Amino acid sequence: MADIVNLRQFRKAKARDERETVAEQNRISHGRTKAEKTLTKARNEKAARQHEQGRIEKPEQD
Repeated sequence: MADIVNLRQFRKAKARDERETVAEQNRISHGRTKAEKTLTKARNEKAARQHEQGRIEKPEQD
């Protein structure tokens, strides 16, 4: 036989788990020091510059 499940409690538990995952993501993104944020920003800008430098420009065709 299958176990009887209270749907109200199941829904509440599911909502609680979803809120916890969102909270974890927020802790990761917003819970950093200014130095860490600056370092990440600098690394992203450097990677973008290197990516742009590797582009091959095609000559314009008239």
